[in-house]
Amino acid sequence: MGIRRVIACGVAGALTAVGLAAPAQAAPSRAELALRWAPIHYQDVDSTGSHALGGKSDFITRYDFDGNLNGRDNWDNTGKNTAAAAYYSVLETGTHYYLTYFFFHPRDWIDHPFFETEHENDGEGVLEIVEKDGSEYGQLKAAVTVAHSDFFSYAPAGSDWTNGGETIDGTLQFKASPHDDFQHPVTAQERGGHGLKAWPQYDINGDGVVYYPSATVSESPSSSNDRDVRYELIDIFASGGLWAQRNNTNLFANLGTFAGDTTGGCGVGTFSCGTNSANAPWGWDDGNDIPARGEIASDPAKLAAAYFTIPGTPARTYTYNPYAGAAAALKAAQNLPPTID
Repeated sequence: MGIRRVIACGVAGALTAVGLAAPAQAAPSRAELALRWAPIHYQDVDSTGSHALGGKSDFITRYDFDGNLNGRDNWDNTGKNTAAAAYYSVLETGTHYYLTYFFFHPRDWIDHPFFETEHENDGEGVLEIVEKDGSEYGQLKAAVTVAHSDFFSYAPAGSDWTNGGETIDGTLQFKASPHDDFQHPVTAQERGGHGLKAWPQYDINGDGVVYYPSATVSESPSSSNDRDVRYELIDIFASGGLWAQRNNTNLFANLGTFAGDTTGGCGVGTFSCGTNSANAPWGWDDGNDIPARGEIASDPAKLAAAYFTIPGTPARTYTYNPYAGAAAALKAAQNLPPTID
């Protein structure tokens, strides 16, 4: 990559010297954008209790980690494969990129028995909003995270996006990755329930895993306290991928809600085990804001306008949005009863 860029700059300089226009720089691919802005991800880990599996219940992994597309055996099979992955989508308008990152756990679990529930499957994530400012990858202006059934909004230091219909909850921090040359935003998930916020509003307390993004590498933590694990980025819209499986009734109980049951000991020793209680991005919902169920992923420009005061006039028409083809089904799904996640 570095050699290619040096050569490109040399050619551009030579063309300018003889009075010719330099060639326009090709826009990055959606995969390149996703890798550039993917979070460095802090995962707090609890190794205690029978449902923790020595910490493996807090490791992120694939939704098909156990080699099948049955959402109802994921609790039972937790820990069999802990290769790290996260799912992304990149939507685009004339003025912005909207990047959604989805982190999956086979269990939402608890280590204390009274008055709380647990459930099979767990899906939390973050929306990042990047302005097309003429630079190669744009400028990250704001983010909204998903913690169960609540959304939390953030802006980086120096962002000109300010409070809108929602109050900004904190400052989005950045850190360097040892695996590339970029500063990445930093997110974190709590242990057990896996709510997601910007670091350090959640942080590692004791054992934990620090995950770094990769286009191709998927590593398993060596222990419950591993501070350098790479997770593979996988396109939600890949052929046969998560979005393509949205009508698979073995994986989803209804549109945007993973199928889950009470087998494998879920709920044993606790208050109860919920069923069909976790959501994919097009099922995420904050029940007391303006955007409807799933629109954080399917119509993020609407959510951005509702949450923030944004300088200028952001485009609301998408030049790339595969969710739009299922708009009627997504709208119908807005009337589904809320889930626990």
